[in-house]
Amino acid sequence: MIKPVKKAVFPVAGLGTRFLPATKAVPKEMLPIVDKPLIQYAVEEAAAAGIEEFIFVTGRDKSAIEIHFDHAYELEAELAARGKTAELEEVTKFIPPAGALSFTRQQEPLGLGHAVWCARNLVGDEPFAVLLVDELVLSKTPCMTQVVDVYNERGGCVYALAEIPNAQSNRYGIVDVAADDGKIIEIKGMVEKPEPSQAPSNLCIIGRYVLQPKVFGYLERMERGVGGEIQLTDSLAKLIDDGIACHGLRFEGRRFDCGAKAGFLQANIAFALERADLSGELIAFLQNPSAS
Repeated sequence: MIKPVKKAVFPVAGLGTRFLPATKAVPKEMLPIVDKPLIQYAVEEAAAAGIEEFIFVTGRDKSAIEIHFDHAYELEAELAARGKTAELEEVTKFIPPAGALSFTRQQEPLGLGHAVWCARNLVGDEPFAVLLVDELVLSKTPCMTQVVDVYNERGGCVYALAEIPNAQSNRYGIVDVAADDGKIIEIKGMVEKPEPSQAPSNLCIIGRYVLQPKVFGYLERMERGVGGEIQLTDSLAKLIDDGIACHGLRFEGRRFDCGAKAGFLQANIAFALERADLSGELIAFLQNPSAS
Protein backbone atom coordinates (compact mmCIF):
# COMPACT_ATOMS: atom_id res chain seq x y z
CA MET A 1 0.00 0.00 0.00
CA ILE A 2 1.31 3.46 -0.95
CA LYS A 3 0.97 5.86 1.98
CA PRO A 4 -0.24 9.35 1.03
CA VAL A 5 2.11 12.33 1.29
CA LYS A 6 0.63 14.82 3.76
CA LYS A 7 3.72 16.58 5.15
CA ALA A 8 6.24 18.85 3.46
CA VAL A 9 9.59 20.15 4.66
CA PHE A 10 10.86 23.58 3.63
CA PRO A 11 14.58 24.11 4.36
CA VAL A 12 14.74 27.90 4.83
CA ALA A 13 17.74 28.45 7.09
CA GLY A 14 20.11 29.77 4.40
CA LEU A 15 21.67 33.22 4.63
CA GLY A 16 20.98 34.33 1.06
CA THR A 17 24.42 35.86 0.65
CA ARG A 18 24.06 36.16 -3.13
CA PHE A 19 21.38 38.81 -2.59
CA LEU A 20 23.15 41.01 -0.07
CA PRO A 21 22.51 43.72 0.96
CA ALA A 22 18.80 43.05 0.29
CA THR A 23 18.90 39.95 2.51
CA LYS A 24 20.77 41.55 5.40
CA ALA A 25 17.48 42.08 7.27
CA VAL A 26 14.97 40.27 5.03
CA PRO A 27 15.03 36.46 4.60
CA LYS A 28 15.77 35.52 1.00
CA GLU A 29 12.59 33.40 1.05
CA MET A 30 10.61 36.63 1.51
CA LEU A 31 11.94 38.23 -1.67
CA PRO A 32 8.99 38.82 -4.00
CA ILE A 33 8.25 37.41 -7.41
CA VAL A 34 6.01 40.23 -8.64
CA ASP A 35 3.96 40.78 -5.45
CA LYS A 36 4.22 37.45 -3.61
CA PRO A 37 7.22 36.12 -1.67
CA LEU A 38 9.01 32.99 -2.80
CA ILE A 39 8.01 31.09 0.33
CA GLN A 40 4.33 31.67 -0.41
CA TYR A 41 4.67 30.20 -3.89
CA ALA A 42 6.22 27.08 -2.36
CA VAL A 43 3.56 26.66 0.33
CA GLU A 44 0.73 27.16 -2.15
CA GLU A 45 2.34 24.64 -4.50
CA ALA A 46 2.58 22.09 -1.69
CA ALA A 47 -1.03 22.67 -0.66
CA ALA A 48 -2.19 22.17 -4.25
CA ALA A 49 -0.46 18.75 -4.15
CA GLY A 50 -2.50 17.67 -1.12
CA ILE A 51 -0.01 18.61 1.60
CA GLU A 52 -1.69 19.35 4.93
CA GLU A 53 1.25 19.93 7.29
CA PHE A 54 4.02 22.43 6.54
CA ILE A 55 7.35 22.09 8.34
CA PHE A 56 9.86 24.95 8.15
CA VAL A 57 13.51 24.36 9.04
CA THR A 58 14.65 27.86 9.91
CA GLY A 59 17.70 29.70 11.16
CA ARG A 60 18.33 32.97 12.93
CA ASP A 61 16.50 36.09 11.77
CA LYS A 62 13.79 34.15 9.92
CA SER A 63 10.84 35.31 12.03
CA ALA A 64 9.39 37.18 9.05
CA ILE A 65 8.42 33.82 7.53
CA GLU A 66 6.42 32.84 10.59
CA ILE A 67 4.77 36.27 10.73
CA HIS A 68 3.85 36.09 7.05
CA PHE A 69 1.74 32.96 7.59
CA ASP A 70 -0.12 34.41 10.57
CA HIS A 71 -3.00 36.86 10.78
CA ALA A 72 -2.11 40.56 10.89
CA TYR A 73 -5.16 41.74 12.78
CA GLU A 74 -4.47 45.48 12.59
CA LEU A 75 -3.88 45.33 8.83
CA GLU A 76 -6.92 43.12 8.26
CA ALA A 77 -9.13 45.42 10.34
CA GLU A 78 -7.91 48.48 8.46
CA LEU A 79 -8.53 46.87 5.07
CA ALA A 80 -12.01 45.79 6.16
CA ALA A 81 -12.81 49.28 7.44
CA ARG A 82 -11.77 50.80 4.12
CA GLY A 83 -13.81 48.29 2.13
CA LYS A 84 -10.69 46.86 0.46
CA THR A 85 -12.14 43.37 0.20
CA ALA A 86 -9.86 42.21 -2.62
CA GLU A 87 -6.74 43.21 -0.68
CA LEU A 88 -8.13 41.62 2.48
CA GLU A 89 -8.64 38.34 0.66
CA GLU A 90 -5.09 38.49 -0.71
CA VAL A 91 -3.52 38.69 2.75
CA THR A 92 -5.68 35.99 4.33
CA LYS A 93 -6.41 33.32 1.72
CA PHE A 94 -2.92 31.74 1.83
CA ILE A 95 -2.82 31.31 5.63
CA PRO A 96 -2.91 27.56 6.45
CA PRO A 97 -5.33 26.26 9.09
CA ALA A 98 -4.40 26.50 12.77
CA GLY A 99 -1.87 23.84 13.74
CA ALA A 100 -0.80 23.12 10.14
CA LEU A 101 2.53 24.95 10.44
CA SER A 102 5.56 23.80 12.45
CA PHE A 103 8.97 25.40 12.86
CA THR A 104 12.26 23.85 13.90
CA ARG A 105 15.75 25.32 13.99
CA GLN A 106 18.90 24.35 12.11
CA GLN A 107 21.51 25.83 14.43
CA GLU A 108 24.48 25.29 12.11
CA PRO A 109 24.76 25.57 8.30
CA LEU A 110 25.74 21.94 7.74
CA GLY A 111 24.02 21.35 4.42
CA LEU A 112 20.69 20.36 2.91
CA GLY A 113 20.85 16.82 4.29
CA HIS A 114 21.30 18.19 7.80
CA ALA A 115 18.39 20.61 7.32
CA VAL A 116 16.08 17.77 6.29
CA TRP A 117 17.31 15.66 9.24
CA CYS A 118 16.36 18.50 11.60
CA ALA A 119 12.72 17.86 10.64
CA ARG A 120 12.79 14.14 11.51
CA ASN A 121 10.70 14.33 14.68
CA LEU A 122 8.02 16.41 12.97
CA VAL A 123 7.89 14.14 9.92
CA GLY A 124 7.80 10.85 11.82
CA ASP A 125 7.57 7.50 10.05
CA GLU A 126 5.81 8.46 6.84
CA PRO A 127 6.67 9.64 3.33
CA PHE A 128 7.14 13.36 2.97
CA ALA A 129 7.82 16.07 0.43
CA VAL A 130 10.74 18.48 0.35
CA LEU A 131 10.52 21.79 -1.49
CA LEU A 132 13.45 24.12 -2.04
CA VAL A 133 12.07 27.63 -2.13
CA ASP A 134 14.79 28.94 -4.48
CA GLU A 135 13.44 26.71 -7.25
CA LEU A 136 10.31 28.11 -8.89
CA VAL A 137 8.40 26.43 -11.72
CA LEU A 138 5.88 28.15 -13.97
CA SER A 139 3.52 25.44 -15.18
CA LYS A 140 -0.12 24.64 -15.86
CA THR A 141 -0.05 21.86 -13.26
CA PRO A 142 2.00 22.72 -10.16
CA CYS A 143 5.33 20.90 -10.19
CA MET A 144 4.80 19.28 -6.79
CA THR A 145 1.43 17.97 -7.93
CA GLN A 146 3.14 16.31 -10.90
CA VAL A 147 5.71 14.70 -8.57
CA VAL A 148 3.09 13.48 -6.10
CA ASP A 149 1.00 12.03 -8.94
CA VAL A 150 3.98 9.88 -9.99
CA TYR A 151 4.52 8.84 -6.37
CA ASN A 152 0.87 7.84 -6.01
CA GLU A 153 1.27 5.57 -9.03
CA ARG A 154 4.68 4.07 -8.29
CA GLY A 155 5.63 4.66 -4.66
CA GLY A 156 9.27 4.80 -3.57
CA CYS A 157 11.02 8.13 -3.95
CA VAL A 158 10.29 10.62 -6.72
CA TYR A 159 12.32 13.63 -7.82
CA ALA A 160 11.69 16.39 -10.34
CA LEU A 161 14.51 16.37 -12.91
CA ALA A 162 15.77 18.97 -15.34
CA GLU A 163 18.31 18.79 -18.15
CA ILE A 164 21.31 21.06 -17.68
CA PRO A 165 24.41 21.87 -19.73
CA ASN A 166 27.16 19.38 -18.89
CA ALA A 167 29.39 22.18 -17.70
CA GLN A 168 26.97 22.88 -14.83
CA SER A 169 27.00 19.37 -13.36
CA ASN A 170 29.18 20.49 -10.44
CA ARG A 171 26.31 22.63 -9.14
CA TYR A 172 23.71 19.90 -8.68
CA GLY A 173 22.89 16.36 -7.67
CA ILE A 174 23.08 14.33 -10.90
CA VAL A 175 21.25 11.04 -11.48
CA ASP A 176 22.45 7.85 -13.14
CA VAL A 177 19.74 6.58 -15.50
CA ALA A 178 18.62 2.95 -15.63
CA ALA A 179 15.63 3.50 -17.95
CA ASP A 180 13.99 6.51 -19.57
CA ASP A 181 10.64 6.53 -21.36
CA GLY A 182 10.84 10.24 -22.10
CA LYS A 183 8.88 11.27 -19.01
CA ILE A 184 9.57 8.86 -16.14
CA ILE A 185 13.17 7.91 -15.43
CA GLU A 186 14.23 4.93 -13.35
CA ILE A 187 17.27 5.95 -11.32
CA LYS A 188 20.07 3.53 -10.48
CA GLY A 189 22.36 5.95 -8.73
CA MET A 190 23.20 9.60 -8.12
CA VAL A 191 26.16 11.76 -7.22
CA GLU A 192 26.41 15.22 -5.69
CA LYS A 193 28.08 17.96 -7.74
CA PRO A 194 30.29 15.81 -9.98
CA GLU A 195 32.74 17.40 -12.36
CA PRO A 196 31.47 17.29 -15.96
CA SER A 197 33.83 14.48 -16.89
CA GLN A 198 32.47 12.37 -14.01
CA ALA A 199 28.75 13.14 -14.39
CA PRO A 200 26.62 10.05 -15.17
CA SER A 201 24.07 12.16 -17.09
CA ASN A 202 22.95 15.73 -17.68
CA LEU A 203 19.84 15.30 -15.51
CA CYS A 204 19.83 17.15 -12.20
CA ILE A 205 17.47 16.96 -9.25
CA ILE A 206 15.70 20.25 -8.72
CA GLY A 207 14.08 21.16 -5.43
CA ARG A 208 11.00 18.94 -5.54
CA TYR A 209 11.22 15.58 -3.76
CA VAL A 210 9.02 12.86 -2.29
CA LEU A 211 11.12 10.88 0.16
CA GLN A 212 10.74 7.82 2.31
CA PRO A 213 11.42 8.23 6.06
CA LYS A 214 14.20 5.65 5.90
CA VAL A 215 16.41 8.47 4.63
CA PHE A 216 16.67 9.81 8.20
CA GLY A 217 18.60 6.70 9.22
CA TYR A 218 21.35 7.61 6.78
CA LEU A 219 21.25 11.34 7.48
CA GLU A 220 21.74 10.78 11.20
CA ARG A 221 25.19 9.33 10.50
CA MET A 222 26.27 12.91 9.77
CA GLU A 223 28.65 11.82 7.05
CA ARG A 224 30.26 14.76 5.30
CA GLY A 225 30.27 14.99 1.53
CA VAL A 226 31.07 17.65 -1.06
CA GLY A 227 32.03 20.94 0.52
CA GLY A 228 32.29 19.32 3.94
CA GLU A 229 28.48 19.38 4.23
CA ILE A 230 25.92 16.67 4.95
CA GLN A 231 24.53 16.20 1.46
CA LEU A 232 20.99 14.93 0.94
CA THR A 233 22.00 13.31 -2.36
CA ASP A 234 24.48 11.01 -0.61
CA SER A 235 21.75 9.53 1.58
CA LEU A 236 19.35 9.23 -1.35
CA ALA A 237 21.96 7.18 -3.18
CA LYS A 238 22.06 4.78 -0.23
CA LEU A 239 18.28 4.31 -0.46
CA ILE A 240 18.80 2.98 -3.98
CA ASP A 241 21.43 0.57 -2.65
CA ASP A 242 18.79 -0.60 -0.16
CA GLY A 243 16.43 -1.47 -2.98
CA ILE A 244 14.02 1.45 -2.63
CA ALA A 245 12.75 2.40 -6.09
CA CYS A 246 13.66 5.93 -7.13
CA HIS A 247 11.93 7.65 -10.01
CA GLY A 248 12.70 10.87 -11.80
CA LEU A 249 10.12 13.03 -13.55
CA ARG A 250 10.66 15.25 -16.57
CA PHE A 251 8.11 17.77 -15.32
CA GLU A 252 6.02 20.09 -17.45
CA GLY A 253 6.85 23.75 -16.97
CA ARG A 254 9.65 26.29 -16.99
CA ARG A 255 12.07 26.25 -14.08
CA PHE A 256 13.73 29.34 -12.59
CA ASP A 257 16.69 29.28 -10.23
CA CYS A 258 15.68 32.16 -7.98
CA GLY A 259 18.76 31.67 -5.82
CA ALA A 260 20.69 33.44 -8.60
CA LYS A 261 20.06 37.04 -9.56
CA ALA A 262 19.50 36.34 -13.25
CA GLY A 263 17.01 33.56 -12.52
CA PHE A 264 15.23 35.73 -9.98
CA LEU A 265 14.82 38.56 -12.49
CA GLN A 266 13.72 36.16 -15.22
CA ALA A 267 11.08 34.69 -12.89
CA ASN A 268 9.71 38.14 -12.11
CA ILE A 269 9.34 38.89 -15.81
CA ALA A 270 7.85 35.49 -16.69
CA PHE A 271 5.31 35.54 -13.88
CA ALA A 272 4.38 39.16 -14.56
CA LEU A 273 3.75 38.32 -18.22
CA GLU A 274 1.15 35.78 -17.02
CA ARG A 275 -0.79 38.58 -15.31
CA ALA A 276 -3.50 40.34 -17.28
CA ASP A 277 -3.04 43.45 -15.15
CA LEU A 278 0.68 43.71 -15.88
CA SER A 279 1.52 42.00 -19.16
CA GLY A 280 0.52 44.78 -21.56
CA GLU A 281 2.57 47.49 -19.89
CA LEU A 282 5.50 45.15 -19.35
CA ILE A 283 5.53 43.95 -22.97
CA ALA A 284 5.56 47.56 -24.16
CA PHE A 285 8.54 48.28 -21.95
CA LEU A 286 10.44 45.17 -23.01
CA GLN A 287 9.90 46.03 -26.69
CA ASN A 288 11.28 49.51 -26.20
CA PRO A 289 13.06 49.82 -22.83
CA SER A 290 14.76 53.09 -23.73
CA ALA A 291 11.48 54.95 -24.39
CA SER A 292 10.71 57.76 -21.97
